[in-house]
Amino acid sequence: MDHATRVGNRLLAALPPADFALLAPHLRKVVLERDAVLVRSGDRIEHLLFPCSGAIAFIVDLPNGQTVATGVIGHEGAIGLTSALGASRSPLTAVARVPGSLLQIPAAQFLPALGRSPAIASMVHIFTRSLLTQFQHVAACNALHSVEARMARWLLHIHDRTNDGNFLPLTQETMSELLGVRRTTVTHVVSALRASRALKSNRRGQLEIDRPRLEAVACECYKVMSRRIDRIVSQGSAGRVHAAPTRDACQPPGKRLSRAGS
Repeated sequence: MDHATRVGNRLLAALPPADFALLAPHLRKVVLERDAVLVRSGDRIEHLLFPCSGAIAFIVDLPNGQTVATGVIGHEGAIGLTSALGASRSPLTAVARVPGSLLQIPAAQFLPALGRSPAIASMVHIFTRSLLTQFQHVAACNALHSVEARMARWLLHIHDRTNDGNFLPLTQETMSELLGVRRTTVTHVVSALRASRALKSNRRGQLEIDRPRLEAVACECYKVMSRRIDRIVSQGSAGRVHAAPTRDACQPPGKRLSRAGS
C-alpha cells in the first residue's frame, strides 16, 4: 500500500516522513456525515482539516441571507490553511456535501510545525494556488455560461470525489446553493438534464448521473479547471512522495461530525 493510500489526503501524503511526523501525533480522524458544517464564515480557526474522502463545498454567505458555492474539494485539499497565512477567522463556510472522513489537527499544533518545515510551508502554498485557481474559474464560469452547463460542471466535480458509483447524495436545496439560484430554477435545470439523459433519475436527496452525457453538457471549464488544479498539486508534490508512515493515518477511530457540526 503506497503513502497516498495510507494517509488518505493527497497534501499530507506528499510530505517527507520527517515532516509528516511533526503532524502525525496530533492528527485525529473525524467521520463526516452529509451536510455537516465544518466551519462557518467568521468562526475562529481552531483546527485544520485534511479530507481523506468525501466532497466539501466552500460557501459564501451574503448579507441578504443568500448563499453560493465558490469551490469544492476532496482528498486533494484542506480546510483552515488560511490560518497559516495569518488569518484567525474563516472567510468561508465549509459544508460536507458527500459523506467521508478527514484528519483534524489543532491550529495550535499545526502552526509550530509549519515554522519548522519548508515542506509543510510548500504544501500550504500549493493548496492556496490550487484553491485560488478554482475560485477564479468559478467566477468566470458563473458570468459566462448557462445554468445547465454550470450545474453539469458542479455535478462532475462532486462525482470526482465520491465512491458511490453514479449516485450523488444531493438535494435541490444543495444544488440551489451550488448554483446561487432559486429552487424553481433548479427544478427546471434538472428537468432539462433529464431530457438530455445526463440525469437518469432524481429520487429524493439522490441523483443518478450518466457521466459521458453530463460531460457533453458541461462547459469547458470543468476540464480546464480539473487539469490546472491537478497540475499545480502534481508539480508541487513531484519528488516529495516518500515511504509511508508506519500507521494508516485515516484508520484510527475518531469522532463524528453530523449536520449540526457536532
